[in-house]
Amino acid sequence: MKKTFALTHPKLKPARLVDAIKYEVKKYLRRERNKTLPAGVDYWDFDCRFGHTESQADVIKVHEINKCIDEAARLEQPSFYLEVLVKEGFKTSSDDIDYDDAE
Repeated sequence: MKKTFALTHPKLKPARLVDAIKYEVKKYLRRERNKTLPAGVDYWDFDCRFGHTESQADVIKVHEINKCIDEAARLEQPSFYLEVLVKEGFKTSSDDIDYDDAE
């Protein structure tokens, strides 16, 4: 999903518009997570970017999407850019981590 969302609408209040945008993003994430995993893949992961425009977008984590949308609404921005791309995720075993080197 690569999309520029408008935070202004002639009929909808900004709070309802923000809720609709959050729902659309949540629906996209749910749809992608429900797809069948290829062999050897543990889960679906996401690369996310958020910004005023596509060229100003910074990398964020999935759990930060709602916070960024709320912040854009609080700052009364006319629009924002959100990019959420699915990728294959692999779990790392705790056996692979050497805790002695961290000290």
